[in-house]
Amino acid sequence: MAGWSQPGHGLLRGERGAVTVAGLEEANTSTQVIVLNGGSSSGKTGIARCLQAVLPPPWIRLGVDDLVDALPPSLDGSESGVAVGRHGEVTVGDDFRRIEAAWMSGIAAMATAGARIIVDDVFLGGAASQERTRAHLAGLTVLWVGVRCAPEIAAGREVARGDRVSGMAASQAARVHEGVVYDVEVDTAHAESLDCARVIAAYVT
Repeated sequence: MAGWSQPGHGLLRGERGAVTVAGLEEANTSTQVIVLNGGSSSGKTGIARCLQAVLPPPWIRLGVDDLVDALPPSLDGSESGVAVGRHGEVTVGDDFRRIEAAWMSGIAAMATAGARIIVDDVFLGGAASQERTRAHLAGLTVLWVGVRCAPEIAAGREVARGDRVSGMAASQAARVHEGVVYDVEVDTAHAESLDCARVIAAYVT
């Protein structure tokens, strides 16, 4: 089944301005995980790819779409797995939650072993989703990034890409951010992915 997110465009909502690539190359990196949270078609994947290009050490990009696409057919559309409603609403069941927990534990283990990881996620439960992720990443230095996009713009991207159920992008645009606390936020309705990546990179320590 198709995943939950998409490449796009972007810019900032934070205190530090954009930084140059040359400046980034001289930075020492202690941030171990960057978590990008945003709704479907908000532009997270494009930003993640740009972060891989501008950050000096190698960073691995892993997304919730990768997990969803790797699920067995028995969990596609089932109550225990992942189901997408006719209006784009996404529901997840117990079997998916167990697999997701194991997947997040694996990401934490990779980061602990020295890999730098960008997680492209969709917090369907808002603050509750962040707390689950925070628990799995306990002990790691995490940069929390909100990727926002106006519902109508995300919906337009959704139509253009043609691989999502109509309504998913608009329904997730605000809901995934409810109660979530970020270190920096970007808005892909107002800037390109590379600009967003440079803003985020300024917060990587």
